[in-house]
Amino acid sequence: MDIAHLFYMYLPLILALYVITRHLIHKLLNFPPTPFPVIPLIGHLYLLKKPLQKTLSNLSDSYGPVFFLWLGSRPVLVVSSVSAAEECFTKNDINFANRPQFLYAKYLGNNYTSLIWAPYGDHWRNLRRISSIELLSFYRLQKLSQIRLDEVQTLMHKLFLSCNENKYQTLQMKPALSKLMFNVMTRMIAGKRYFGENTSKSEEAKRFQEIIAESSVLVGASNTGDFMPFIRWFVLNKMEKRLKNLHKKRDELAQKWIDEFRDKLSDNSGESEDKSMIEVLLSLQQREPDYYTDETIKSLMLALLQAGVSTTVDTMEWAMAYLLNSPDVLKKAQNEIDNCVSQDCLIDEADIAELPYLKCIIREVMRMCPVAPFLVPHESSRDLTVCGFHVPRKTMLLVNVKTIQNDPNYWKDPEIFMPERFEGYDGANVGFNWMPFGSGRRGCPGEGLAMRIVGLALGSLIQCFDWDRMGKEMVDMTSGGGLTAPMAQPLMAKYRPRPTMINLLSQI
Repeated sequence: MDIAHLFYMYLPLILALYVITRHLIHKLLNFPPTPFPVIPLIGHLYLLKKPLQKTLSNLSDSYGPVFFLWLGSRPVLVVSSVSAAEECFTKNDINFANRPQFLYAKYLGNNYTSLIWAPYGDHWRNLRRISSIELLSFYRLQKLSQIRLDEVQTLMHKLFLSCNENKYQTLQMKPALSKLMFNVMTRMIAGKRYFGENTSKSEEAKRFQEIIAESSVLVGASNTGDFMPFIRWFVLNKMEKRLKNLHKKRDELAQKWIDEFRDKLSDNSGESEDKSMIEVLLSLQQREPDYYTDETIKSLMLALLQAGVSTTVDTMEWAMAYLLNSPDVLKKAQNEIDNCVSQDCLIDEADIAELPYLKCIIREVMRMCPVAPFLVPHESSRDLTVCGFHVPRKTMLLVNVKTIQNDPNYWKDPEIFMPERFEGYDGANVGFNWMPFGSGRRGCPGEGLAMRIVGLALGSLIQCFDWDRMGKEMVDMTSGGGLTAPMAQPLMAKYRPRPTMINLLSQI
């Protein structure tokens, strides 16, 4: 009997011994509970089914609020309880402040140096400081508020012009909201619009739209090589080539923005009221050229664009879906706006503070359907302990925020859309029960901007138009799969201008 024949004869026994031995070692090392078996090379990948959030929630029901997975060669800690999340973002916050290295983050995150994907350290702290103080501070957001108001009112006027007398018109929500948000972000960043009137013949607008379309495909695509690196050794990775090409296009566009503004910037020019984010950073670059390099500026701009659009659009789409399924909530929100905002003007950001029920709606939507149901993944920088279990260095952390925010132990009737539950919320009395923007050092710095634009856009849609479902059936609230959670079925809605708003809408 030859050696090959013996190998294949004993292969099942070898694999069984390997699996059992590994499971025993896992217990001896006091790792968190883990499903059995861990299959060589693929680990627990065989367990994952779409939607991912439901799969991990089911595993949490079986193995507890803290459990361990091997996704290929990558160790993963999944946390699904308030107490465990609190421990991760308080006691172990600095130890979980790193990010895992994914292939798309290498190319779309400037080789892991961007604000989103940089490891915790001096470079990341500098980026965070710049974004928080120079770009996303209350002062800077106030300076750029007119841009957001212009774009929202432009959308309201466009929707009004599409109406025929007093009949309901049909609208696919996501494309309209996406164009709004891209225009908001590119105007804030670089003073440019790439969607809408006067852009259809622009070659730069066409290039930008192509980059956005390609980015949405590649960022949303899974790459098995992130979990089973050996695949990349044997298979030509077309994904990597496409990501390299996309990175080049994005970098060239951002550099073009910088070069255009640098040509306009005079050494002694003062700061104008409507100064874009790039202009702000170029002014700082003149004083500290070694610190505010072109690479740093491009990295920050592209990170804001990447993080600030899709999450906001998905939140607004979910909000409209819930309102269509809850006409009483929609009517209550309209009444609040009618009572608090003068009948002869459209809502603006300053009004949001006086509209508590609108803010309750937004928070309830973010509770029920956080668009990042696992947050951006974290990674441990050292061996540590979570809830008494040993967690090794370089373990990816997934915090199941959607499960936490829908936990009946902390939320009464969590499956019911009930904005009233947030009445009296002051930002400090919910804690780790509600954290759609994350928590700790790597919490999202764009929370202030997101709440402003969502409040303004959603409030304007509610104020200006009456909305209805396409038919008698309730809107399908199924979420998509993956680490993000857009609506599985794009939202279609019927709308018509409210009689009291026709005059205002015609004058925009």
